[in-house]
Amino acid sequence: MKNQTNKLTKSEYYFNRELSWLEFNYRVLQEALNEKTLLLERLKFTAIFSANLDEFFMVRVAALKRQIEAEVTKLTPDGRTPLQQIKEINQRLRPLVKLQVENFEYNLKKELINHGIHLINFVDLNQEQRNYLHQYFDNNIFPVLTPLAVDPSHPFPHMSNLSLNLAVLVKNPDTGAELFARVKVPKTLPRFVTFPSELQQAGNTNENIIWVGIPLEQVIAHHLEALFPGMNVQECHNFRLTRDADLGVQEDEADDLLLAIQQELRKRRFAGSAVRLEIHPSMPDNIKEMLLQGLDLEDIDIYEIDGLLGLNDLFALTGLPLPELKDTPWNGVVPPPFDEFQEWEMTGESEDNDSISDEFFATIRKGDLMVHHPYHSFSGTVQQFITLAAHDRNVMAIKMTLYRTSGDSPIIKALIDAAENGKQVVALVELKARFDEENNILWARKLEKAGVHVVYGLVGLKTHTKVILVVRKEKEKIRRYVHIGTGNYNPKTAKLYTDLGLISCREDLGADLTDLFNFLTGYSKQKVFRKLLVAPVTMRDRMIAMIEREAEHCRNGGTGRIVAKMNSLVDVPVIQALYKASQAGVKIDLIIRGICSLRPNIEGISDNIRVISIIGRFLEHSRIFYFHNNGDEEIYIGSADWMGRNLSRRVEAITPVEDRNLLKQLQEILGIMLSDNQQSWELQSDGSYIRRQWETEEKPLNTHQILMDMAIDSVEGIIS
Repeated sequence: MKNQTNKLTKSEYYFNRELSWLEFNYRVLQEALNEKTLLLERLKFTAIFSANLDEFFMVRVAALKRQIEAEVTKLTPDGRTPLQQIKEINQRLRPLVKLQVENFEYNLKKELINHGIHLINFVDLNQEQRNYLHQYFDNNIFPVLTPLAVDPSHPFPHMSNLSLNLAVLVKNPDTGAELFARVKVPKTLPRFVTFPSELQQAGNTNENIIWVGIPLEQVIAHHLEALFPGMNVQECHNFRLTRDADLGVQEDEADDLLLAIQQELRKRRFAGSAVRLEIHPSMPDNIKEMLLQGLDLEDIDIYEIDGLLGLNDLFALTGLPLPELKDTPWNGVVPPPFDEFQEWEMTGESEDNDSISDEFFATIRKGDLMVHHPYHSFSGTVQQFITLAAHDRNVMAIKMTLYRTSGDSPIIKALIDAAENGKQVVALVELKARFDEENNILWARKLEKAGVHVVYGLVGLKTHTKVILVVRKEKEKIRRYVHIGTGNYNPKTAKLYTDLGLISCREDLGADLTDLFNFLTGYSKQKVFRKLLVAPVTMRDRMIAMIEREAEHCRNGGTGRIVAKMNSLVDVPVIQALYKASQAGVKIDLIIRGICSLRPNIEGISDNIRVISIIGRFLEHSRIFYFHNNGDEEIYIGSADWMGRNLSRRVEAITPVEDRNLLKQLQEILGIMLSDNQQSWELQSDGSYIRRQWETEEKPLNTHQILMDMAIDSVEGIIS
């Protein structure tokens, strides 16, 4: 066994996580390239590709650079050093960025024009439009701008993360000296300046003009003389800067975690080291070298963009009123039995409210319920569950974890209402939820002011689990109701992300969540849970044990089958267990949206493993784990991926789904995804992905469309 384990550590059996992530973002880009995708959806995927890259550089590339600086020599499981990874990222990413920019500049912009959307350049403006921009600049842009000189008396300016800037070269007419200055394009103004309807000719005869706009940086560039009076503006060039934006809080040394996070947030915009410089290819070498030197960057950190910088700002155009160019809007349905409580409206605690709540909680007592977002309405299901509990006089306590939510969330309002109604309310807020830290601090304080007990998690661990515990008094008995989910309690993302949730009053789950909250809020060292798989306590060992059980069934002449759906698969011990199961004959299907370090189809190692990725209108976010168990099937849902961070450095919870009807529903969902022939990509043994092609004799199977149709049918009582 030891020799076999050693054999499974060979670097050629693992994909690099950073390069695998780039392949995920390439699949996102393919949606922007796909001519079958509606135009504004293509624009949206173009913006998503750029937004994804921003975060990748701010976190992943920045971490690699810190490792290089610290002279880290440890190799990744795939056998790469930090420097090798930086070089290979650069090599793989450059052609992808080029492909994205060319698709936008030469394909999408033309298609936009055909539909009356004109993103034009300053040189194409007529005189009336130029006059309008001149006045607009004077009134709206000029007062906001601050030119910063760079010379011996003015040190190189410290530029903020993700800032778009103009590098300006001016000449003093008296001395002939050339001087350098930087002008930041303000984020407080819209990226695209739009023209009023009477000026939307755009220099063409197209009568169907919907929108005409120009990039803000071009307006600034053509009015630089106002910023440098008496100087001759020689040239200017756009550039965009990305910095390390990961927080470096030493939790074990911080007396006040909230204060420590706030201090780090103030530093994030400016203090992180520069990690990427985006420029236009026309930028001359002298300006390029000045920027590299001032930002402490190297040539490898430069990405030349032969077009518009910061394409994530294209999100602004996806909201244009052109429904024929977008996916048909989807509003999740309210499934039974939640539909029976939609007319109810809470204004406070009352006997009428108690009667409605009694009916609602009695429905849960009849059997477990499962919700599937965005196909099922979040507001009509999970939000309804929390709001009913907040106004039910028999509810004694509400406890929940909050990782990411919106500041105006009705979930926050419900918790405040519950506290004001005299209930004990506990909210475990994760301050370290990356890029949501500031938002979380704001509404955590709002909760505290209302009397909610706010807990900020455990030192050294992120609380990533998505759970709610409602404690209710019923006829001299205390009963616990739970929600255990795969996604955040966020009404906005619940419309875009696919997630699952189990609502139950099973005593073992209620007892487990009670123990889990004591673990999170007190000094409990809970090591055993009745049903839940909890990280970092039991989850990895239990998952590996269930994988090994499937292998043992095969060795004993039985059947082994695993289907696992998640965002990412990186954890080496889990991958090795999957390899051993494959060698034993277990048939394994993995539905991995993003990073996958497991290499399928290696002869004698992973012949029985298939990996697919679903990319479409919704972001796949649910985690489902199915084990055949020789016919005694088990299925689990929860918050954790099979990644080292989830299994070792986060608090996660995964629950078994034991209701046979719900188990069948989950199996059906997995089956639909495995049969998808429109949004499905299959991972090859070389690390590339191939889109599954729809054969003409096949029925087109689109996971998201099928599940939307099924949700509608379930409400209308139609049996498909």
